[in-house]
Amino acid sequence: MDKVQVDILGLSSSPSAGGAYALLLKESYGTRRLPIIIGSFEAQSIALEIEGIKPPRPLTHDLMKNLVDDLGATVLEIFIDELRDNTFYAKIILEVSTLTNTIDARPSDAIALAVRTGSQIFVSEEVMRAASFVPSGDEGEESEESIDLANNFESKQYPKQSSETKVASLQDQLREALEKEDYERAAKLRDEINRLKGNN
Repeated sequence: MDKVQVDILGLSSSPSAGGAYALLLKESYGTRRLPIIIGSFEAQSIALEIEGIKPPRPLTHDLMKNLVDDLGATVLEIFIDELRDNTFYAKIILEVSTLTNTIDARPSDAIALAVRTGSQIFVSEEVMRAASFVPSGDEGEESEESIDLANNFESKQYPKQSSETKVASLQDQLREALEKEDYERAAKLRDEINRLKGNN
């Protein structure tokens, strides 16, 4: 399977995704951009590490790195290898002693670990063809257009998403918000779910 190396270009809040964030990846040796919608917790974890801000206690992804280090393993790479039903899938490639292990992961968690371990991030060519875009500005220019496209990528990349799929996604986010006791966000999500169900 062909792999394309990518770098993190930026993070932006995504109004179309109910408080989630758009993580924008840039092809390392090309012009394509790949937007991935991730949760606010994962976005914060990635941003803190990129900015060099250390929380007083380790976050979940810091714990993951500490476990990997203490077990004598090395994160070789992160590989976003599949896009299925509007959902990205990733793998963490680990080396322990002389053995290589592959662990399934959400791209957001895998990338949060990658920024902590300095690991390279790859995307399959098939996923890049399906979900990336090329900005219309000059090559290499990190224009606002890239962030705008990432913010609106659901309507540009996946226009056929059904209201049932949106409701299911919002219900997952609602469960997460309740688990984290984020009741303000939970109320907004509940209202959006009721609005979508009322339109059916």
